[in-house]
Amino acid sequence: MKKTSRGFVVVTISLLIVGNLIGVGILALPINTGLAGLLPSLVGMLVLGGAMFFSALILGREAVEAKKETFNYPSLYQRYLGNAGKWIAVVTNMLILYGLLVAYLTGGTTILANLFAVPVTYNPLITLGLFVVVTGITIMNVRLILKYNTLIMICLFVFFLCMVVIGETRTDIHHYYFSDWHFLPVAAPIIVTAFHFHNIIPNICRSLDWDFSLVWKSMLIGVIIGLVMNAIWVQVGIGVLPMDNSEDSLLQAFTKSLPATVPMFHIMKSKFFMISALAFSLLAIISSYLANGIGLRGFIADMLENHVGIKNEALELSVTFLPPLAVTLIWPEVFLAAINVVGGVGIVILFGILPSLIFIMKHAGVAKKALGILMLCLFFFCLIFEIGQEAGLLKIKPEIEHWNPQVHHMHLRE
Repeated sequence: MKKTSRGFVVVTISLLIVGNLIGVGILALPINTGLAGLLPSLVGMLVLGGAMFFSALILGREAVEAKKETFNYPSLYQRYLGNAGKWIAVVTNMLILYGLLVAYLTGGTTILANLFAVPVTYNPLITLGLFVVVTGITIMNVRLILKYNTLIMICLFVFFLCMVVIGETRTDIHHYYFSDWHFLPVAAPIIVTAFHFHNIIPNICRSLDWDFSLVWKSMLIGVIIGLVMNAIWVQVGIGVLPMDNSEDSLLQAFTKSLPATVPMFHIMKSKFFMISALAFSLLAIISSYLANGIGLRGFIADMLENHVGIKNEALELSVTFLPPLAVTLIWPEVFLAAINVVGGVGIVILFGILPSLIFIMKHAGVAKKALGILMLCLFFFCLIFEIGQEAGLLKIKPEIEHWNPQVHHMHLRE
C-alpha cells in the first residue's frame, strides 16, 4: 500500500469510526453529564474515552493476530475464558443490540413527538410509524443505504455543526461553574456508550489488511475526533439548558428521560435549530438502527440455526425486531434507562472487563499487569455502580436543584 494511499485509508476508516460514535450516546450525553457539571464531564470523557480506546487496542490486536474473515467475540472469549466467556459474550452482545434498538425507537419517538408538539396519546402511533420505516429500510434497502453511507456521514457532520453554532449563541457562562463530582459515576454508562465502536473492529482490521500500525492510528484519530465532538456538544448543552428545576432544565430532561435536543429546541425556539436537530437525530438513529439491526439479525440467525436447529426467516425477523418494539410500546420513557443498561452493563462487560482480563492474562510485566488491573477495576466499578443504581441499592440524586448560579457567581467575584 502506497504512503498516500495508506493515509487516505486511515482517514476514511477514522471517519467510519466517528460515524459509529455519532448516535444515541451523543443525544443523551449532555443530560447525565450536565448534572455532574462541565469539568467533571470533561474529566470523565477523557478517562473513560481513554479506557475504551485501551480495550479497542486489545481487541484490534487479537483480530490482527487471528487474521480470520469470520473473527467474532464469543469465539475470542471462549479461547481465553472457556465456555463461560463465550456465553457471557453472547448474552451481553444481545443486551447491547436489543437495548440500542429500544433506545433508537424511544429516542426517535420522543424527538418527533416533542418537536412537533404531538399529544402524548399519539406516541404509540409515532413509534409504530418509525418502527415500520427504519425496520423496513434495515430489511429491504441495506445496499442502497450503505452505498450512500459517506453522504449520510457528511450530512450528520453538517447538521451537528449547525446545532453547535446556533447553540453557542445561547450559552450562559455561569452554568460552567457548577460541579457535582459525586454524580459523575451516574454519567459513566452514557459516556461509555458514546465511545463505543468496538463491534466494527474486526471489519476495520480486515479493511486495513491486518496492519496493526494502521489500525491503532485509525482508532486513535477516530476516538480523538469523537472526544472533541462530544466535549463541544456537552459544553453547548450545559451552557444552553437552565441549571434549575424549570420545565426545560437539565434536571427535568433527566427526570423525563429526554434526548438533549428536545429541551434545547424549547429553550432556543429556533426553526433552523429544530430542522438541524431533527435531521441530525433521525439520520443518526436510522444509520445506527440499520447497523445494529443488521448485526442483531445476523446474530439471531446464527443462534437459531446453529444452536436451536431452526432456519426460518419469519421467526428470525420476529425475534430480532419485535422485542424492542414491544419494550418501547410498554415503557416509552426508557430512553436514558436503556442507554444506561447498554453502557453500564453490556458494553462495560463485553468491551471493558473481558478485554482487560485478556490483557492481564497475556502480559507478565509488572507495569502492563498493573495497567490491565487498573482498567479492569475501572470497568468493574462502572458495572457494580450501574447494577446498584438499577437495583435501587444506590440512590444518588443530582444536586442541581440546590444550585443558584447567580449566588455562586457573586461568591466568585467576592
